[in-house]
Amino acid sequence: MQPPQNPGPPYPPPYGQAPRPNWFRRATPASRVAVILGSVALSILLLCCVGTAIVGALTGEPESSKTGTAAEEPQQPILAAPGEPTEEVSPIAEASSAPLATPSSTPASATSSAAAVPVVQVTTVTERATIRHGERTVKDSSLAEGKRVVRTKGVNGVRTLTYEVTTTDGVRTAKKLVKSVVTKQPVTQVVAVGTKKQQSSNCDPNYSGCVPIASDVDCAGGSGNGPAYVSGPIRVIGDDIYDLDRDGDGVACD
Repeated sequence: MQPPQNPGPPYPPPYGQAPRPNWFRRATPASRVAVILGSVALSILLLCCVGTAIVGALTGEPESSKTGTAAEEPQQPILAAPGEPTEEVSPIAEASSAPLATPSSTPASATSSAAAVPVVQVTTVTERATIRHGERTVKDSSLAEGKRVVRTKGVNGVRTLTYEVTTTDGVRTAKKLVKSVVTKQPVTQVVAVGTKKQQSSNCDPNYSGCVPIASDVDCAGGSGNGPAYVSGPIRVIGDDIYDLDRDGDGVACD
C-alpha cells in the first residue's frame, strides 16, 4: 500500500525557494513504520468485514457483527398508492408493535409422556388344585387267586395355591406363585388281591391241601386201612369228614 501523498500548500512556493516536503517525509522512521503497519491492519480488518457480510448474504444468516435496536436501523420508506393518504410510522412504534412469543407453561412432549404412563396393578389370586390319591395292593390268602377287593377307598386331596398377578393396562403380564399349602391330605386306596389256589375236582374242599375224595382217607404212615392216604400237615377248613384231625387243633396228619 502506497503512503498518502501530501499535495502541499494550495499556492506555489515563493520564487527561488525549494518546496517543503510533505508530512510523511518529515516524520521520523519509527513514525513511518507505525503508519504503514496501521494501514495494513486497517486493510485486513476491512477485508474480513466485507468477507463476513458476503458469506452471511449467501447463506441467509444474519450478520453477527450488527448490533443495536430496531430504532437505530434505517427504516424503509412506505410508498402509498395514488390518492391514498400517507401515514408516518415511528420506528419505535413499529418495534413495540411486534408480538412477543411466550413459551407455553406445559410443553406438548410433557403432556404426551404423562398420558403414555402405563397403569400397573398387583393383585392376589387363590386357586385350588387336586392331589390324586395313590393305590396300594396287598395279598389276601382267603380270596381266590386273582380276585381283587377294595379294602379302603381312595380319596383325592386338595392343595391351595396363592398367586401374585400383575396386570398392565388391564392385561395380565406376570403370575408368580407365592404360597402352596396342602389343605386336605389324600387317602391311599388299598386293594386286596387273592392268592388262594382253586382245588382240583379230585381234592376234597374241606381241607387246605389236596385230600383225595374217597370212601375213606387215612394219614399216611398211620394205622388206617385206607383205601386212600394223605401226607400231612393238612389244614381243616371245613368239616373233618375223614377224622384226620384227632386232637382237634385244626391241623391233620401232623
